[in-house]
Amino acid sequence: MDTTHLVRRCALASLLLATPLAGMAAAPPTPLSASAAASMGGVASGARLQMRWELLRNEYTPQMPEGRAKARMTLTNNDSQRLPAKGWTLYFNSMDGVVQGAVGGNLRMEQVAGNLYRLRPQANFAGLAPGQSLDIDYYHPQVIIKMARAPIGPYLVYDAQPEVGVAITDFALLPVTRPEQLDKGDTGARPVVTAADTYRSNQRADLLPASAVPLVLPTPLQLTQGSGKLRLTGKPVVNASAALAGEADLARSLFPASLQGSGPALRLSVGKVEGQTSPEAYSLAVRAGSGAGAGITIVGNSPAGVAYGLQTLRDLLPLPGAAEQSVPEVTIVDAPRFAYRGFMLDVSRNFHTKETVFKWLDLMARYKMNKFHFHLTEDEGWRLEIAGLPELTSIGAVRGHSARPGVRLQPAYGSGPDPRDPGGSGYYTRADYIEILRYAAARHIEVIPELEMPGHARAAVQAMEARYHRLKAAGDKDAAKYLLNDFADRSVYKSPQLYNDHVLNPGLESSFTFVQHVVDEVVKLHREAGVPLHTIHMGGDELPNGAWEQSPASRAMMAREHLESTADLWDYFYERVDGMLRKHGLYTSGWEELAARKTTLHGKNKLIPNPRFTQKGFLAWVWNNTEGAEDLAYRLANAGYDIVLAPVTKMYMDMAYNANPEEPGVNWGDYVELDTPYDFIPFDYLKNATEAARVGKDGLTDYGKRRVRGLEATLFTETVRDPARIDYLVMPRLLAVAERAWAPDPAWATEPDATKAAALHRTAWSGFVNALGQRVLPRLDLDRTGVAYRIAPPGLLLDGDKVLVNHVLPGIALRYTVDGSTPSASSRPVTGPIAERGLIQVAAFDRNGRPGLVARIDRR
Repeated sequence: MDTTHLVRRCALASLLLATPLAGMAAAPPTPLSASAAASMGGVASGARLQMRWELLRNEYTPQMPEGRAKARMTLTNNDSQRLPAKGWTLYFNSMDGVVQGAVGGNLRMEQVAGNLYRLRPQANFAGLAPGQSLDIDYYHPQVIIKMARAPIGPYLVYDAQPEVGVAITDFALLPVTRPEQLDKGDTGARPVVTAADTYRSNQRADLLPASAVPLVLPTPLQLTQGSGKLRLTGKPVVNASAALAGEADLARSLFPASLQGSGPALRLSVGKVEGQTSPEAYSLAVRAGSGAGAGITIVGNSPAGVAYGLQTLRDLLPLPGAAEQSVPEVTIVDAPRFAYRGFMLDVSRNFHTKETVFKWLDLMARYKMNKFHFHLTEDEGWRLEIAGLPELTSIGAVRGHSARPGVRLQPAYGSGPDPRDPGGSGYYTRADYIEILRYAAARHIEVIPELEMPGHARAAVQAMEARYHRLKAAGDKDAAKYLLNDFADRSVYKSPQLYNDHVLNPGLESSFTFVQHVVDEVVKLHREAGVPLHTIHMGGDELPNGAWEQSPASRAMMAREHLESTADLWDYFYERVDGMLRKHGLYTSGWEELAARKTTLHGKNKLIPNPRFTQKGFLAWVWNNTEGAEDLAYRLANAGYDIVLAPVTKMYMDMAYNANPEEPGVNWGDYVELDTPYDFIPFDYLKNATEAARVGKDGLTDYGKRRVRGLEATLFTETVRDPARIDYLVMPRLLAVAERAWAPDPAWATEPDATKAAALHRTAWSGFVNALGQRVLPRLDLDRTGVAYRIAPPGLLLDGDKVLVNHVLPGIALRYTVDGSTPSASSRPVTGPIAERGLIQVAAFDRNGRPGLVARIDRR
């Protein structure tokens, strides 16, 4: 049992609840006062400590073939006062943990809970004089390839003021460049990507002339281009019924204000799109001339179809600022391949404002994505106001330091000691959520709220425990009404996020009372918004082995219900949850574990389709296609479960682009480059796997194909503390997901001949990346959308006495320097091979002059 759990368990009536700010966080602790510092004899302020972190090396031994990492924290005292020999603690987060015990510098490393750790001075620590530095060497239990595993959010707390945490703001991670730092041993981990590697990869596409670049993305079902152009002599005159008022407003917004007077007709209507049964189908016709059919005509099977036709029209328009304002003559008939085309945003691990949500709803609509999976609750944050349970947001939505239990959640993912930190603290009020629902509905996007349970529930567990203690101290007989944890539980478990106190307990009737109350309130919010609710995503992922096994409450429940194992208790829990949703006419959905049953095969853990729920209509998001589970999605679909494909190795946007240490993101699943989701074949994603990898794996049956609802790009936000990082990780990869979710299988995906498939792939990939580089991303730039998408580094290859340059997005502007300076928007353009000598540095630039990552090669 960790110390936080012990203290929390012993807490009585003296628990103090934080006072919430409107939709935000609790009041911050009082800063360290001068009088308090004087009473400690004059000590160094944590704010004047400098901290540097360095990866010393990755180490491998016969006993640890997968390796570990030796690292060093260096503390420098930049204060005029001494850091004393005792009476202080240094806290920090480390995503995947550190080795506990005595460490260099006469300190001790301890886990608090989850990813929060602390360093404490030991008896022989001498203190740190002004100007003095201290090296603290310690170990991480795994090798470090991505900097996401490094410490983050350090802060200092003095024993004399245990409620006050002082952030160490002068904190930096030192570069990882030396061979011993980059050593992957014999693990098979991917090496760093060099500029030459990038060049060779970029050679898989050809630069296309503007006339050969695809006109529309995602690729339409049928597109026939005519020979003429419709001149935009003025703003088109929109003709639409009152039922299409929103679409008419969208239509008017597409055209520049510089167009004066009345232009050609733009007719919008709902009607039958010939040959297409999807409610999202549309037809679009652009005709030049002055006859009855001249102008632009969009017909949708529904208003959503009309809206998608307008997004296609946006693609056909000239880029903002173009000299000629015309639209090519085309006839398009289009419909999506999948009815589910989703994007998941996690706002729990790090909070993001409703304005950020609006931005991504706009982008989803632009690229014809229609399901917004809203990950609202987690171990590290509960982000939705629930009437009747204020603690869920006054405690569960606030992270920051406190020595007292029940005040707020502990810091996580670098949110630090201050409960006003915008990533750690925040939630959506009921009014905010209703506004988000209506904003999404106006763009034909369904919001699917997610309530994580029974694991990943620490925010709710702690909030409801604090509620219990408060009400019990006040003599309230219903204090335990919503309690989620069994105080007598001695189960031994640890989640992937290192928690052992984060699980909702199904042995308590109060747990079901809590779930029912929250479900009822979410239903009310949708009803008040006037926005239909079809399902609530009820979590279900990563319940750690060992949970519930030593809980007297769970054991008693199992006895009453004649359940043999905790796997049966899981089924019992979701039977009851399903009943709560069905009461409101909703179907149950969740992660794949909702549809799977844990068992063993040859002594190894294995997930199999759970026969108990195949007739319940559950929808399962399948993320696990890691080694051994590559075919899990297909097995679930073949067994009768409706599924959404969200494979971690293909569509997790929180995965880093590559293995280079400076690239943000995580890598526990894989690396996801732009071509990774593009190359995904939904109905045969083992097509290009090795024969050995396919052995024993199930393919997707014709019956199973009918159970695949669609695809989802997923962004968990452990490493995402600001909106710009969302832009970087999601765009332009989201465009590849949108293409794969909307368009039919390209020819290369179904071609059995490998040589022909490769040629077809080159043609299709060239079209896609040229469209991104020459049309799609430039339009985002020129529309001033504020999307700071990742601009990849150029590829560089030394070829004799010259340097060859290319880019994954052919046609993007490239600029270079040879004097060691960083390229800017005024640097020389790359027009061919670079023959100069020097430290050659090259970067790509968007249409607003924003630079991307720099590639370099030394030819001095």
